[in-house]
Amino acid sequence: MTWLITGGAGYIGAHVARAMTEAGERVAVLDDLSSGDAARLPDGVPLVRGSVLDRETVDRALKEHGVTGVVHLAAKKQVGESVERPLLYYRENVHGLTVLLEAVVAAGVRSFVFSSSAAVYGMPDVDLVTEATPCLPINPYGETKLAGEWLVRAVGAAHGLSTACLRYFNVAGAARPELADTGVFNIIPMMFDRITRGERPRIFGDDYATPDGTCVRDYIHIEDLATAHLAAARRLAERPEAGDLTLNVGTGHGVSVREMAQLVGEVTGRPDLTPETGPRRPGDPARVVAANDLITRTLGWSPRHDVRSMVVSAWEGWRLRHPDASAD
Repeated sequence: MTWLITGGAGYIGAHVARAMTEAGERVAVLDDLSSGDAARLPDGVPLVRGSVLDRETVDRALKEHGVTGVVHLAAKKQVGESVERPLLYYRENVHGLTVLLEAVVAAGVRSFVFSSSAAVYGMPDVDLVTEATPCLPINPYGETKLAGEWLVRAVGAAHGLSTACLRYFNVAGAARPELADTGVFNIIPMMFDRITRGERPRIFGDDYATPDGTCVRDYIHIEDLATAHLAAARRLAERPEAGDLTLNVGTGHGVSVREMAQLVGEVTGRPDLTPETGPRRPGDPARVVAANDLITRTLGWSPRHDVRSMVVSAWEGWRLRHPDASAD
């Protein structure tokens, strides 16, 4: 079986490609390299440079590599940008998925793993978010991921396509320094950036209804997220009748922003930098933590990494790109 990983040269995609190839799966990658880097790919993994919006390129990739399953990660994913540019997000994330699924159906591909997001839940008012928690996204990014799930399931039901939608929570860490997240949009690299510039980490709001007043999130190590995609892909390949899975990918444990700031300070050697507190960011829920028992029962998957290993591995990647940063 050969899997086509869309967005396979990106931060998450490269980790998924690595996990699948190391497990013995045959893999090809489709990526337009708008945010990905071909150097991230494992040796021997073929790259088709192009967008999922380009039907001709997608058709060629599926045919040339004898693709029998797809892991779809290619997407725009910055929440703030999605608010400013909703047309871009709907075109890339929903129309792009439509084009890809049309090609998949035409090529007779039988398995499809969709990388969704906890953003589909919006602001859930529950201690643990289950797959049955109502989906009420609060930004265009989350809307496009939810619409994507609907589309994937509908196409699966209509055309006999086995599908899995994986709702991942807050991703962090790196399998290797060179595979680390290069963006400064998530909390850990945002804190690294400020500390590297001699500034204090920033906390957005400290008056939430949580134990220390700051937001609580579920952080999942990128290696664990990658193995979850591998487990889902193998489940669909081995038991196609079990298609139409929707699963959370998280640890089930919450970490507050203040706790994260303290840990980042320890790992970077700057525990003296007391975080500064700014106003809340609009739309930030107080607590979003996954219930992950369903994915454990269904796929036999469970997270293996703790939050400290996420921060340590992310810091190693940051230092590789910022040689002046050092842990004293």
